[in-house]
Amino acid sequence: MTTAAITAVLERSQDAWNRGDGAAYGACFTADATDVTFAGTVYHGGPEIGRAHQALFDSFLKGTRLVMDVLEIRRYGDDAAVVVTRGEVAKGEPRRLGKLATYTLVREADGEWRIAAVQKTRHKALMEAFSFRMQPGTRPAARP
Repeated sequence: MTTAAITAVLERSQDAWNRGDGAAYGACFTADATDVTFAGTVYHGGPEIGRAHQALFDSFLKGTRLVMDVLEIRRYGDDAAVVVTRGEVAKGEPRRLGKLATYTLVREADGEWRIAAVQKTRHKALMEAFSFRMQPGTRPAARP
């Protein structure tokens, strides 16, 4: 099975963000999706996610770009996938991609892939390095 349809949804969400189009951004999510933001806010459903992000695009996030690199895609049967990305939101080019996001995507009854859940986290490199140094057993076996 190809992952092109899965990455296409993420690319559509990125394009919608970069255009500041909350409705198009929300349309990338399922009707009952969960979006846990970097700030810890929890939004439910594509319409709410789109509405809230439009307010953000019109204010705090005006003129920002979402930059995202897919680190891994894991399929669970024909209709579910988990995707881990590294990315950043910035005006202009970000200095580094310091946020990680875990997406759960599902193929819905209409055959379209949509985001069912996303959790965003800031990567804390110093804390991670300290942990690895003090307790080497905490280091993952494989690091992207």
